[in-house]
Amino acid sequence: MTQTTAYTVTGMTCGHCEAAVRGEVSKIAGVETIAVDAASGTLVVGSIAPLSDDDVFAAVDEAGYEAARA
Repeated sequence: MTQTTAYTVTGMTCGHCEAAVRGEVSKIAGVETIAVDAASGTLVVGSIAPLSDDDVFAAVDEAGYEAARA
């Protein structure tokens, strides 16, 4: 069963931003689905097991943005 966790991401403005976040978050072990929307500043991650928020925050930071739990 997939578990979903929602985050807010600040600083995204376009599709390239979404792709950067998606690319970094996809590197986290256990991630199955990723939905990113620059217009609303949201990131929803689906995973097999609970993810560490710190791992998600670090991945978003690596992409050049800042995340917080929604």
